[in-house]
Amino acid sequence: MHPSPLDQSSAAASGSARAPQDALDAWVREVVAWHFDPASGCPFWLEYAKTAGWDPRREIKRFADLERFGQFEDEWLRGGPVQRWIPKALAGRPVFVFETGGTTGVPKTRVAVEDFRIDYELFSGTLPDQYFPKGSNWLMLGPSGPRRLRLSVEHLAQYRGGICFCVDLDPRWVIKLIKKGWADHLQAYKDHVIDQAVTILQAGHDVRCMFTTPKLLEALALRLESMGTTIRQAGITGIFSGGTEFTPQWNRFAHEELLDGAYMTPTYGNTLMGLAASAPSGPHNNYKITYYAPQPRAVIEVVDFDHPVKLVDYGQTGRVKLTTLTKEFFMPGFLERDEGEREPACDRYPWDGVSGVRPYRGFAATTTVGVY
Repeated sequence: MHPSPLDQSSAAASGSARAPQDALDAWVREVVAWHFDPASGCPFWLEYAKTAGWDPRREIKRFADLERFGQFEDEWLRGGPVQRWIPKALAGRPVFVFETGGTTGVPKTRVAVEDFRIDYELFSGTLPDQYFPKGSNWLMLGPSGPRRLRLSVEHLAQYRGGICFCVDLDPRWVIKLIKKGWADHLQAYKDHVIDQAVTILQAGHDVRCMFTTPKLLEALALRLESMGTTIRQAGITGIFSGGTEFTPQWNRFAHEELLDGAYMTPTYGNTLMGLAASAPSGPHNNYKITYYAPQPRAVIEVVDFDHPVKLVDYGQTGRVKLTTLTKEFFMPGFLERDEGEREPACDRYPWDGVSGVRPYRGFAATTTVGVY
């Protein structure tokens, strides 16, 4: 793993015997103390504290207290200087910047030093070695460019002892093609991306594992079928996939028609959160997909559409609210562009989850999903 100060050696974050809520509250105190200490905090939050009229280090004692911050504004992440988000304690470290969105206007940006590596090392522990063998090579069939996902999947492959092969894919261009209605261009670009994937799979690199999105997985499977083969016959044994169109219906379709026995695990993630793993899904639960955030580093709540400080009841629909809690990035109470149903804890993840994730109804008419 990675050295201090970015490790999670505290009891709050190391998965001790303490109850999950106690561990989360302790981690909240540690992260808030870090980000609002003049010696370690980032300029953005230190400036916030000067005008807030209260001291977060004294008044934030538990996760529920984060409501004092109100809603995190996504405009705060648009534009620069991006250095205002770098904690002083990390000065001089090599810094990455990752973008989200950006189809129109200025994209949101997040700085990172080790977070993307830590997040995917934690996720690695959820992957069954039977289907994701250690030492296996990977195919990253997803967005490239300024996105965290590409480097994260590459690190995951390396962390598990393999090498990652990547394709060129610009999702912003895909969305422009969709909006312009250029169906022929869109198909040509999809073919271009799948051509790259097939070339890698046929090049003798012994690729066993893959990340891709539902749409690209389907396109790859259909291309391979036209060539007289399947994803499994091409050597792929394990797939992790993610996207807002990852519905139970598509999950069933993929297992019955596309995978030919390859293992697939759904994920829900983004540049601001990290990666939420899913509880087991399949015929036993009608392919229902429930995601659980990587607490305590990130917390997902499903909240009332009109009163986002109020959780909805289990099984009810609400908007996804994200809080990110790492030594590199503190983001309390961010309302995502997604909605879903609140789900109870499960054996592996003893905290709330979310199912049925889809674009938030308030934005759905203006949201273009693209490759996801």
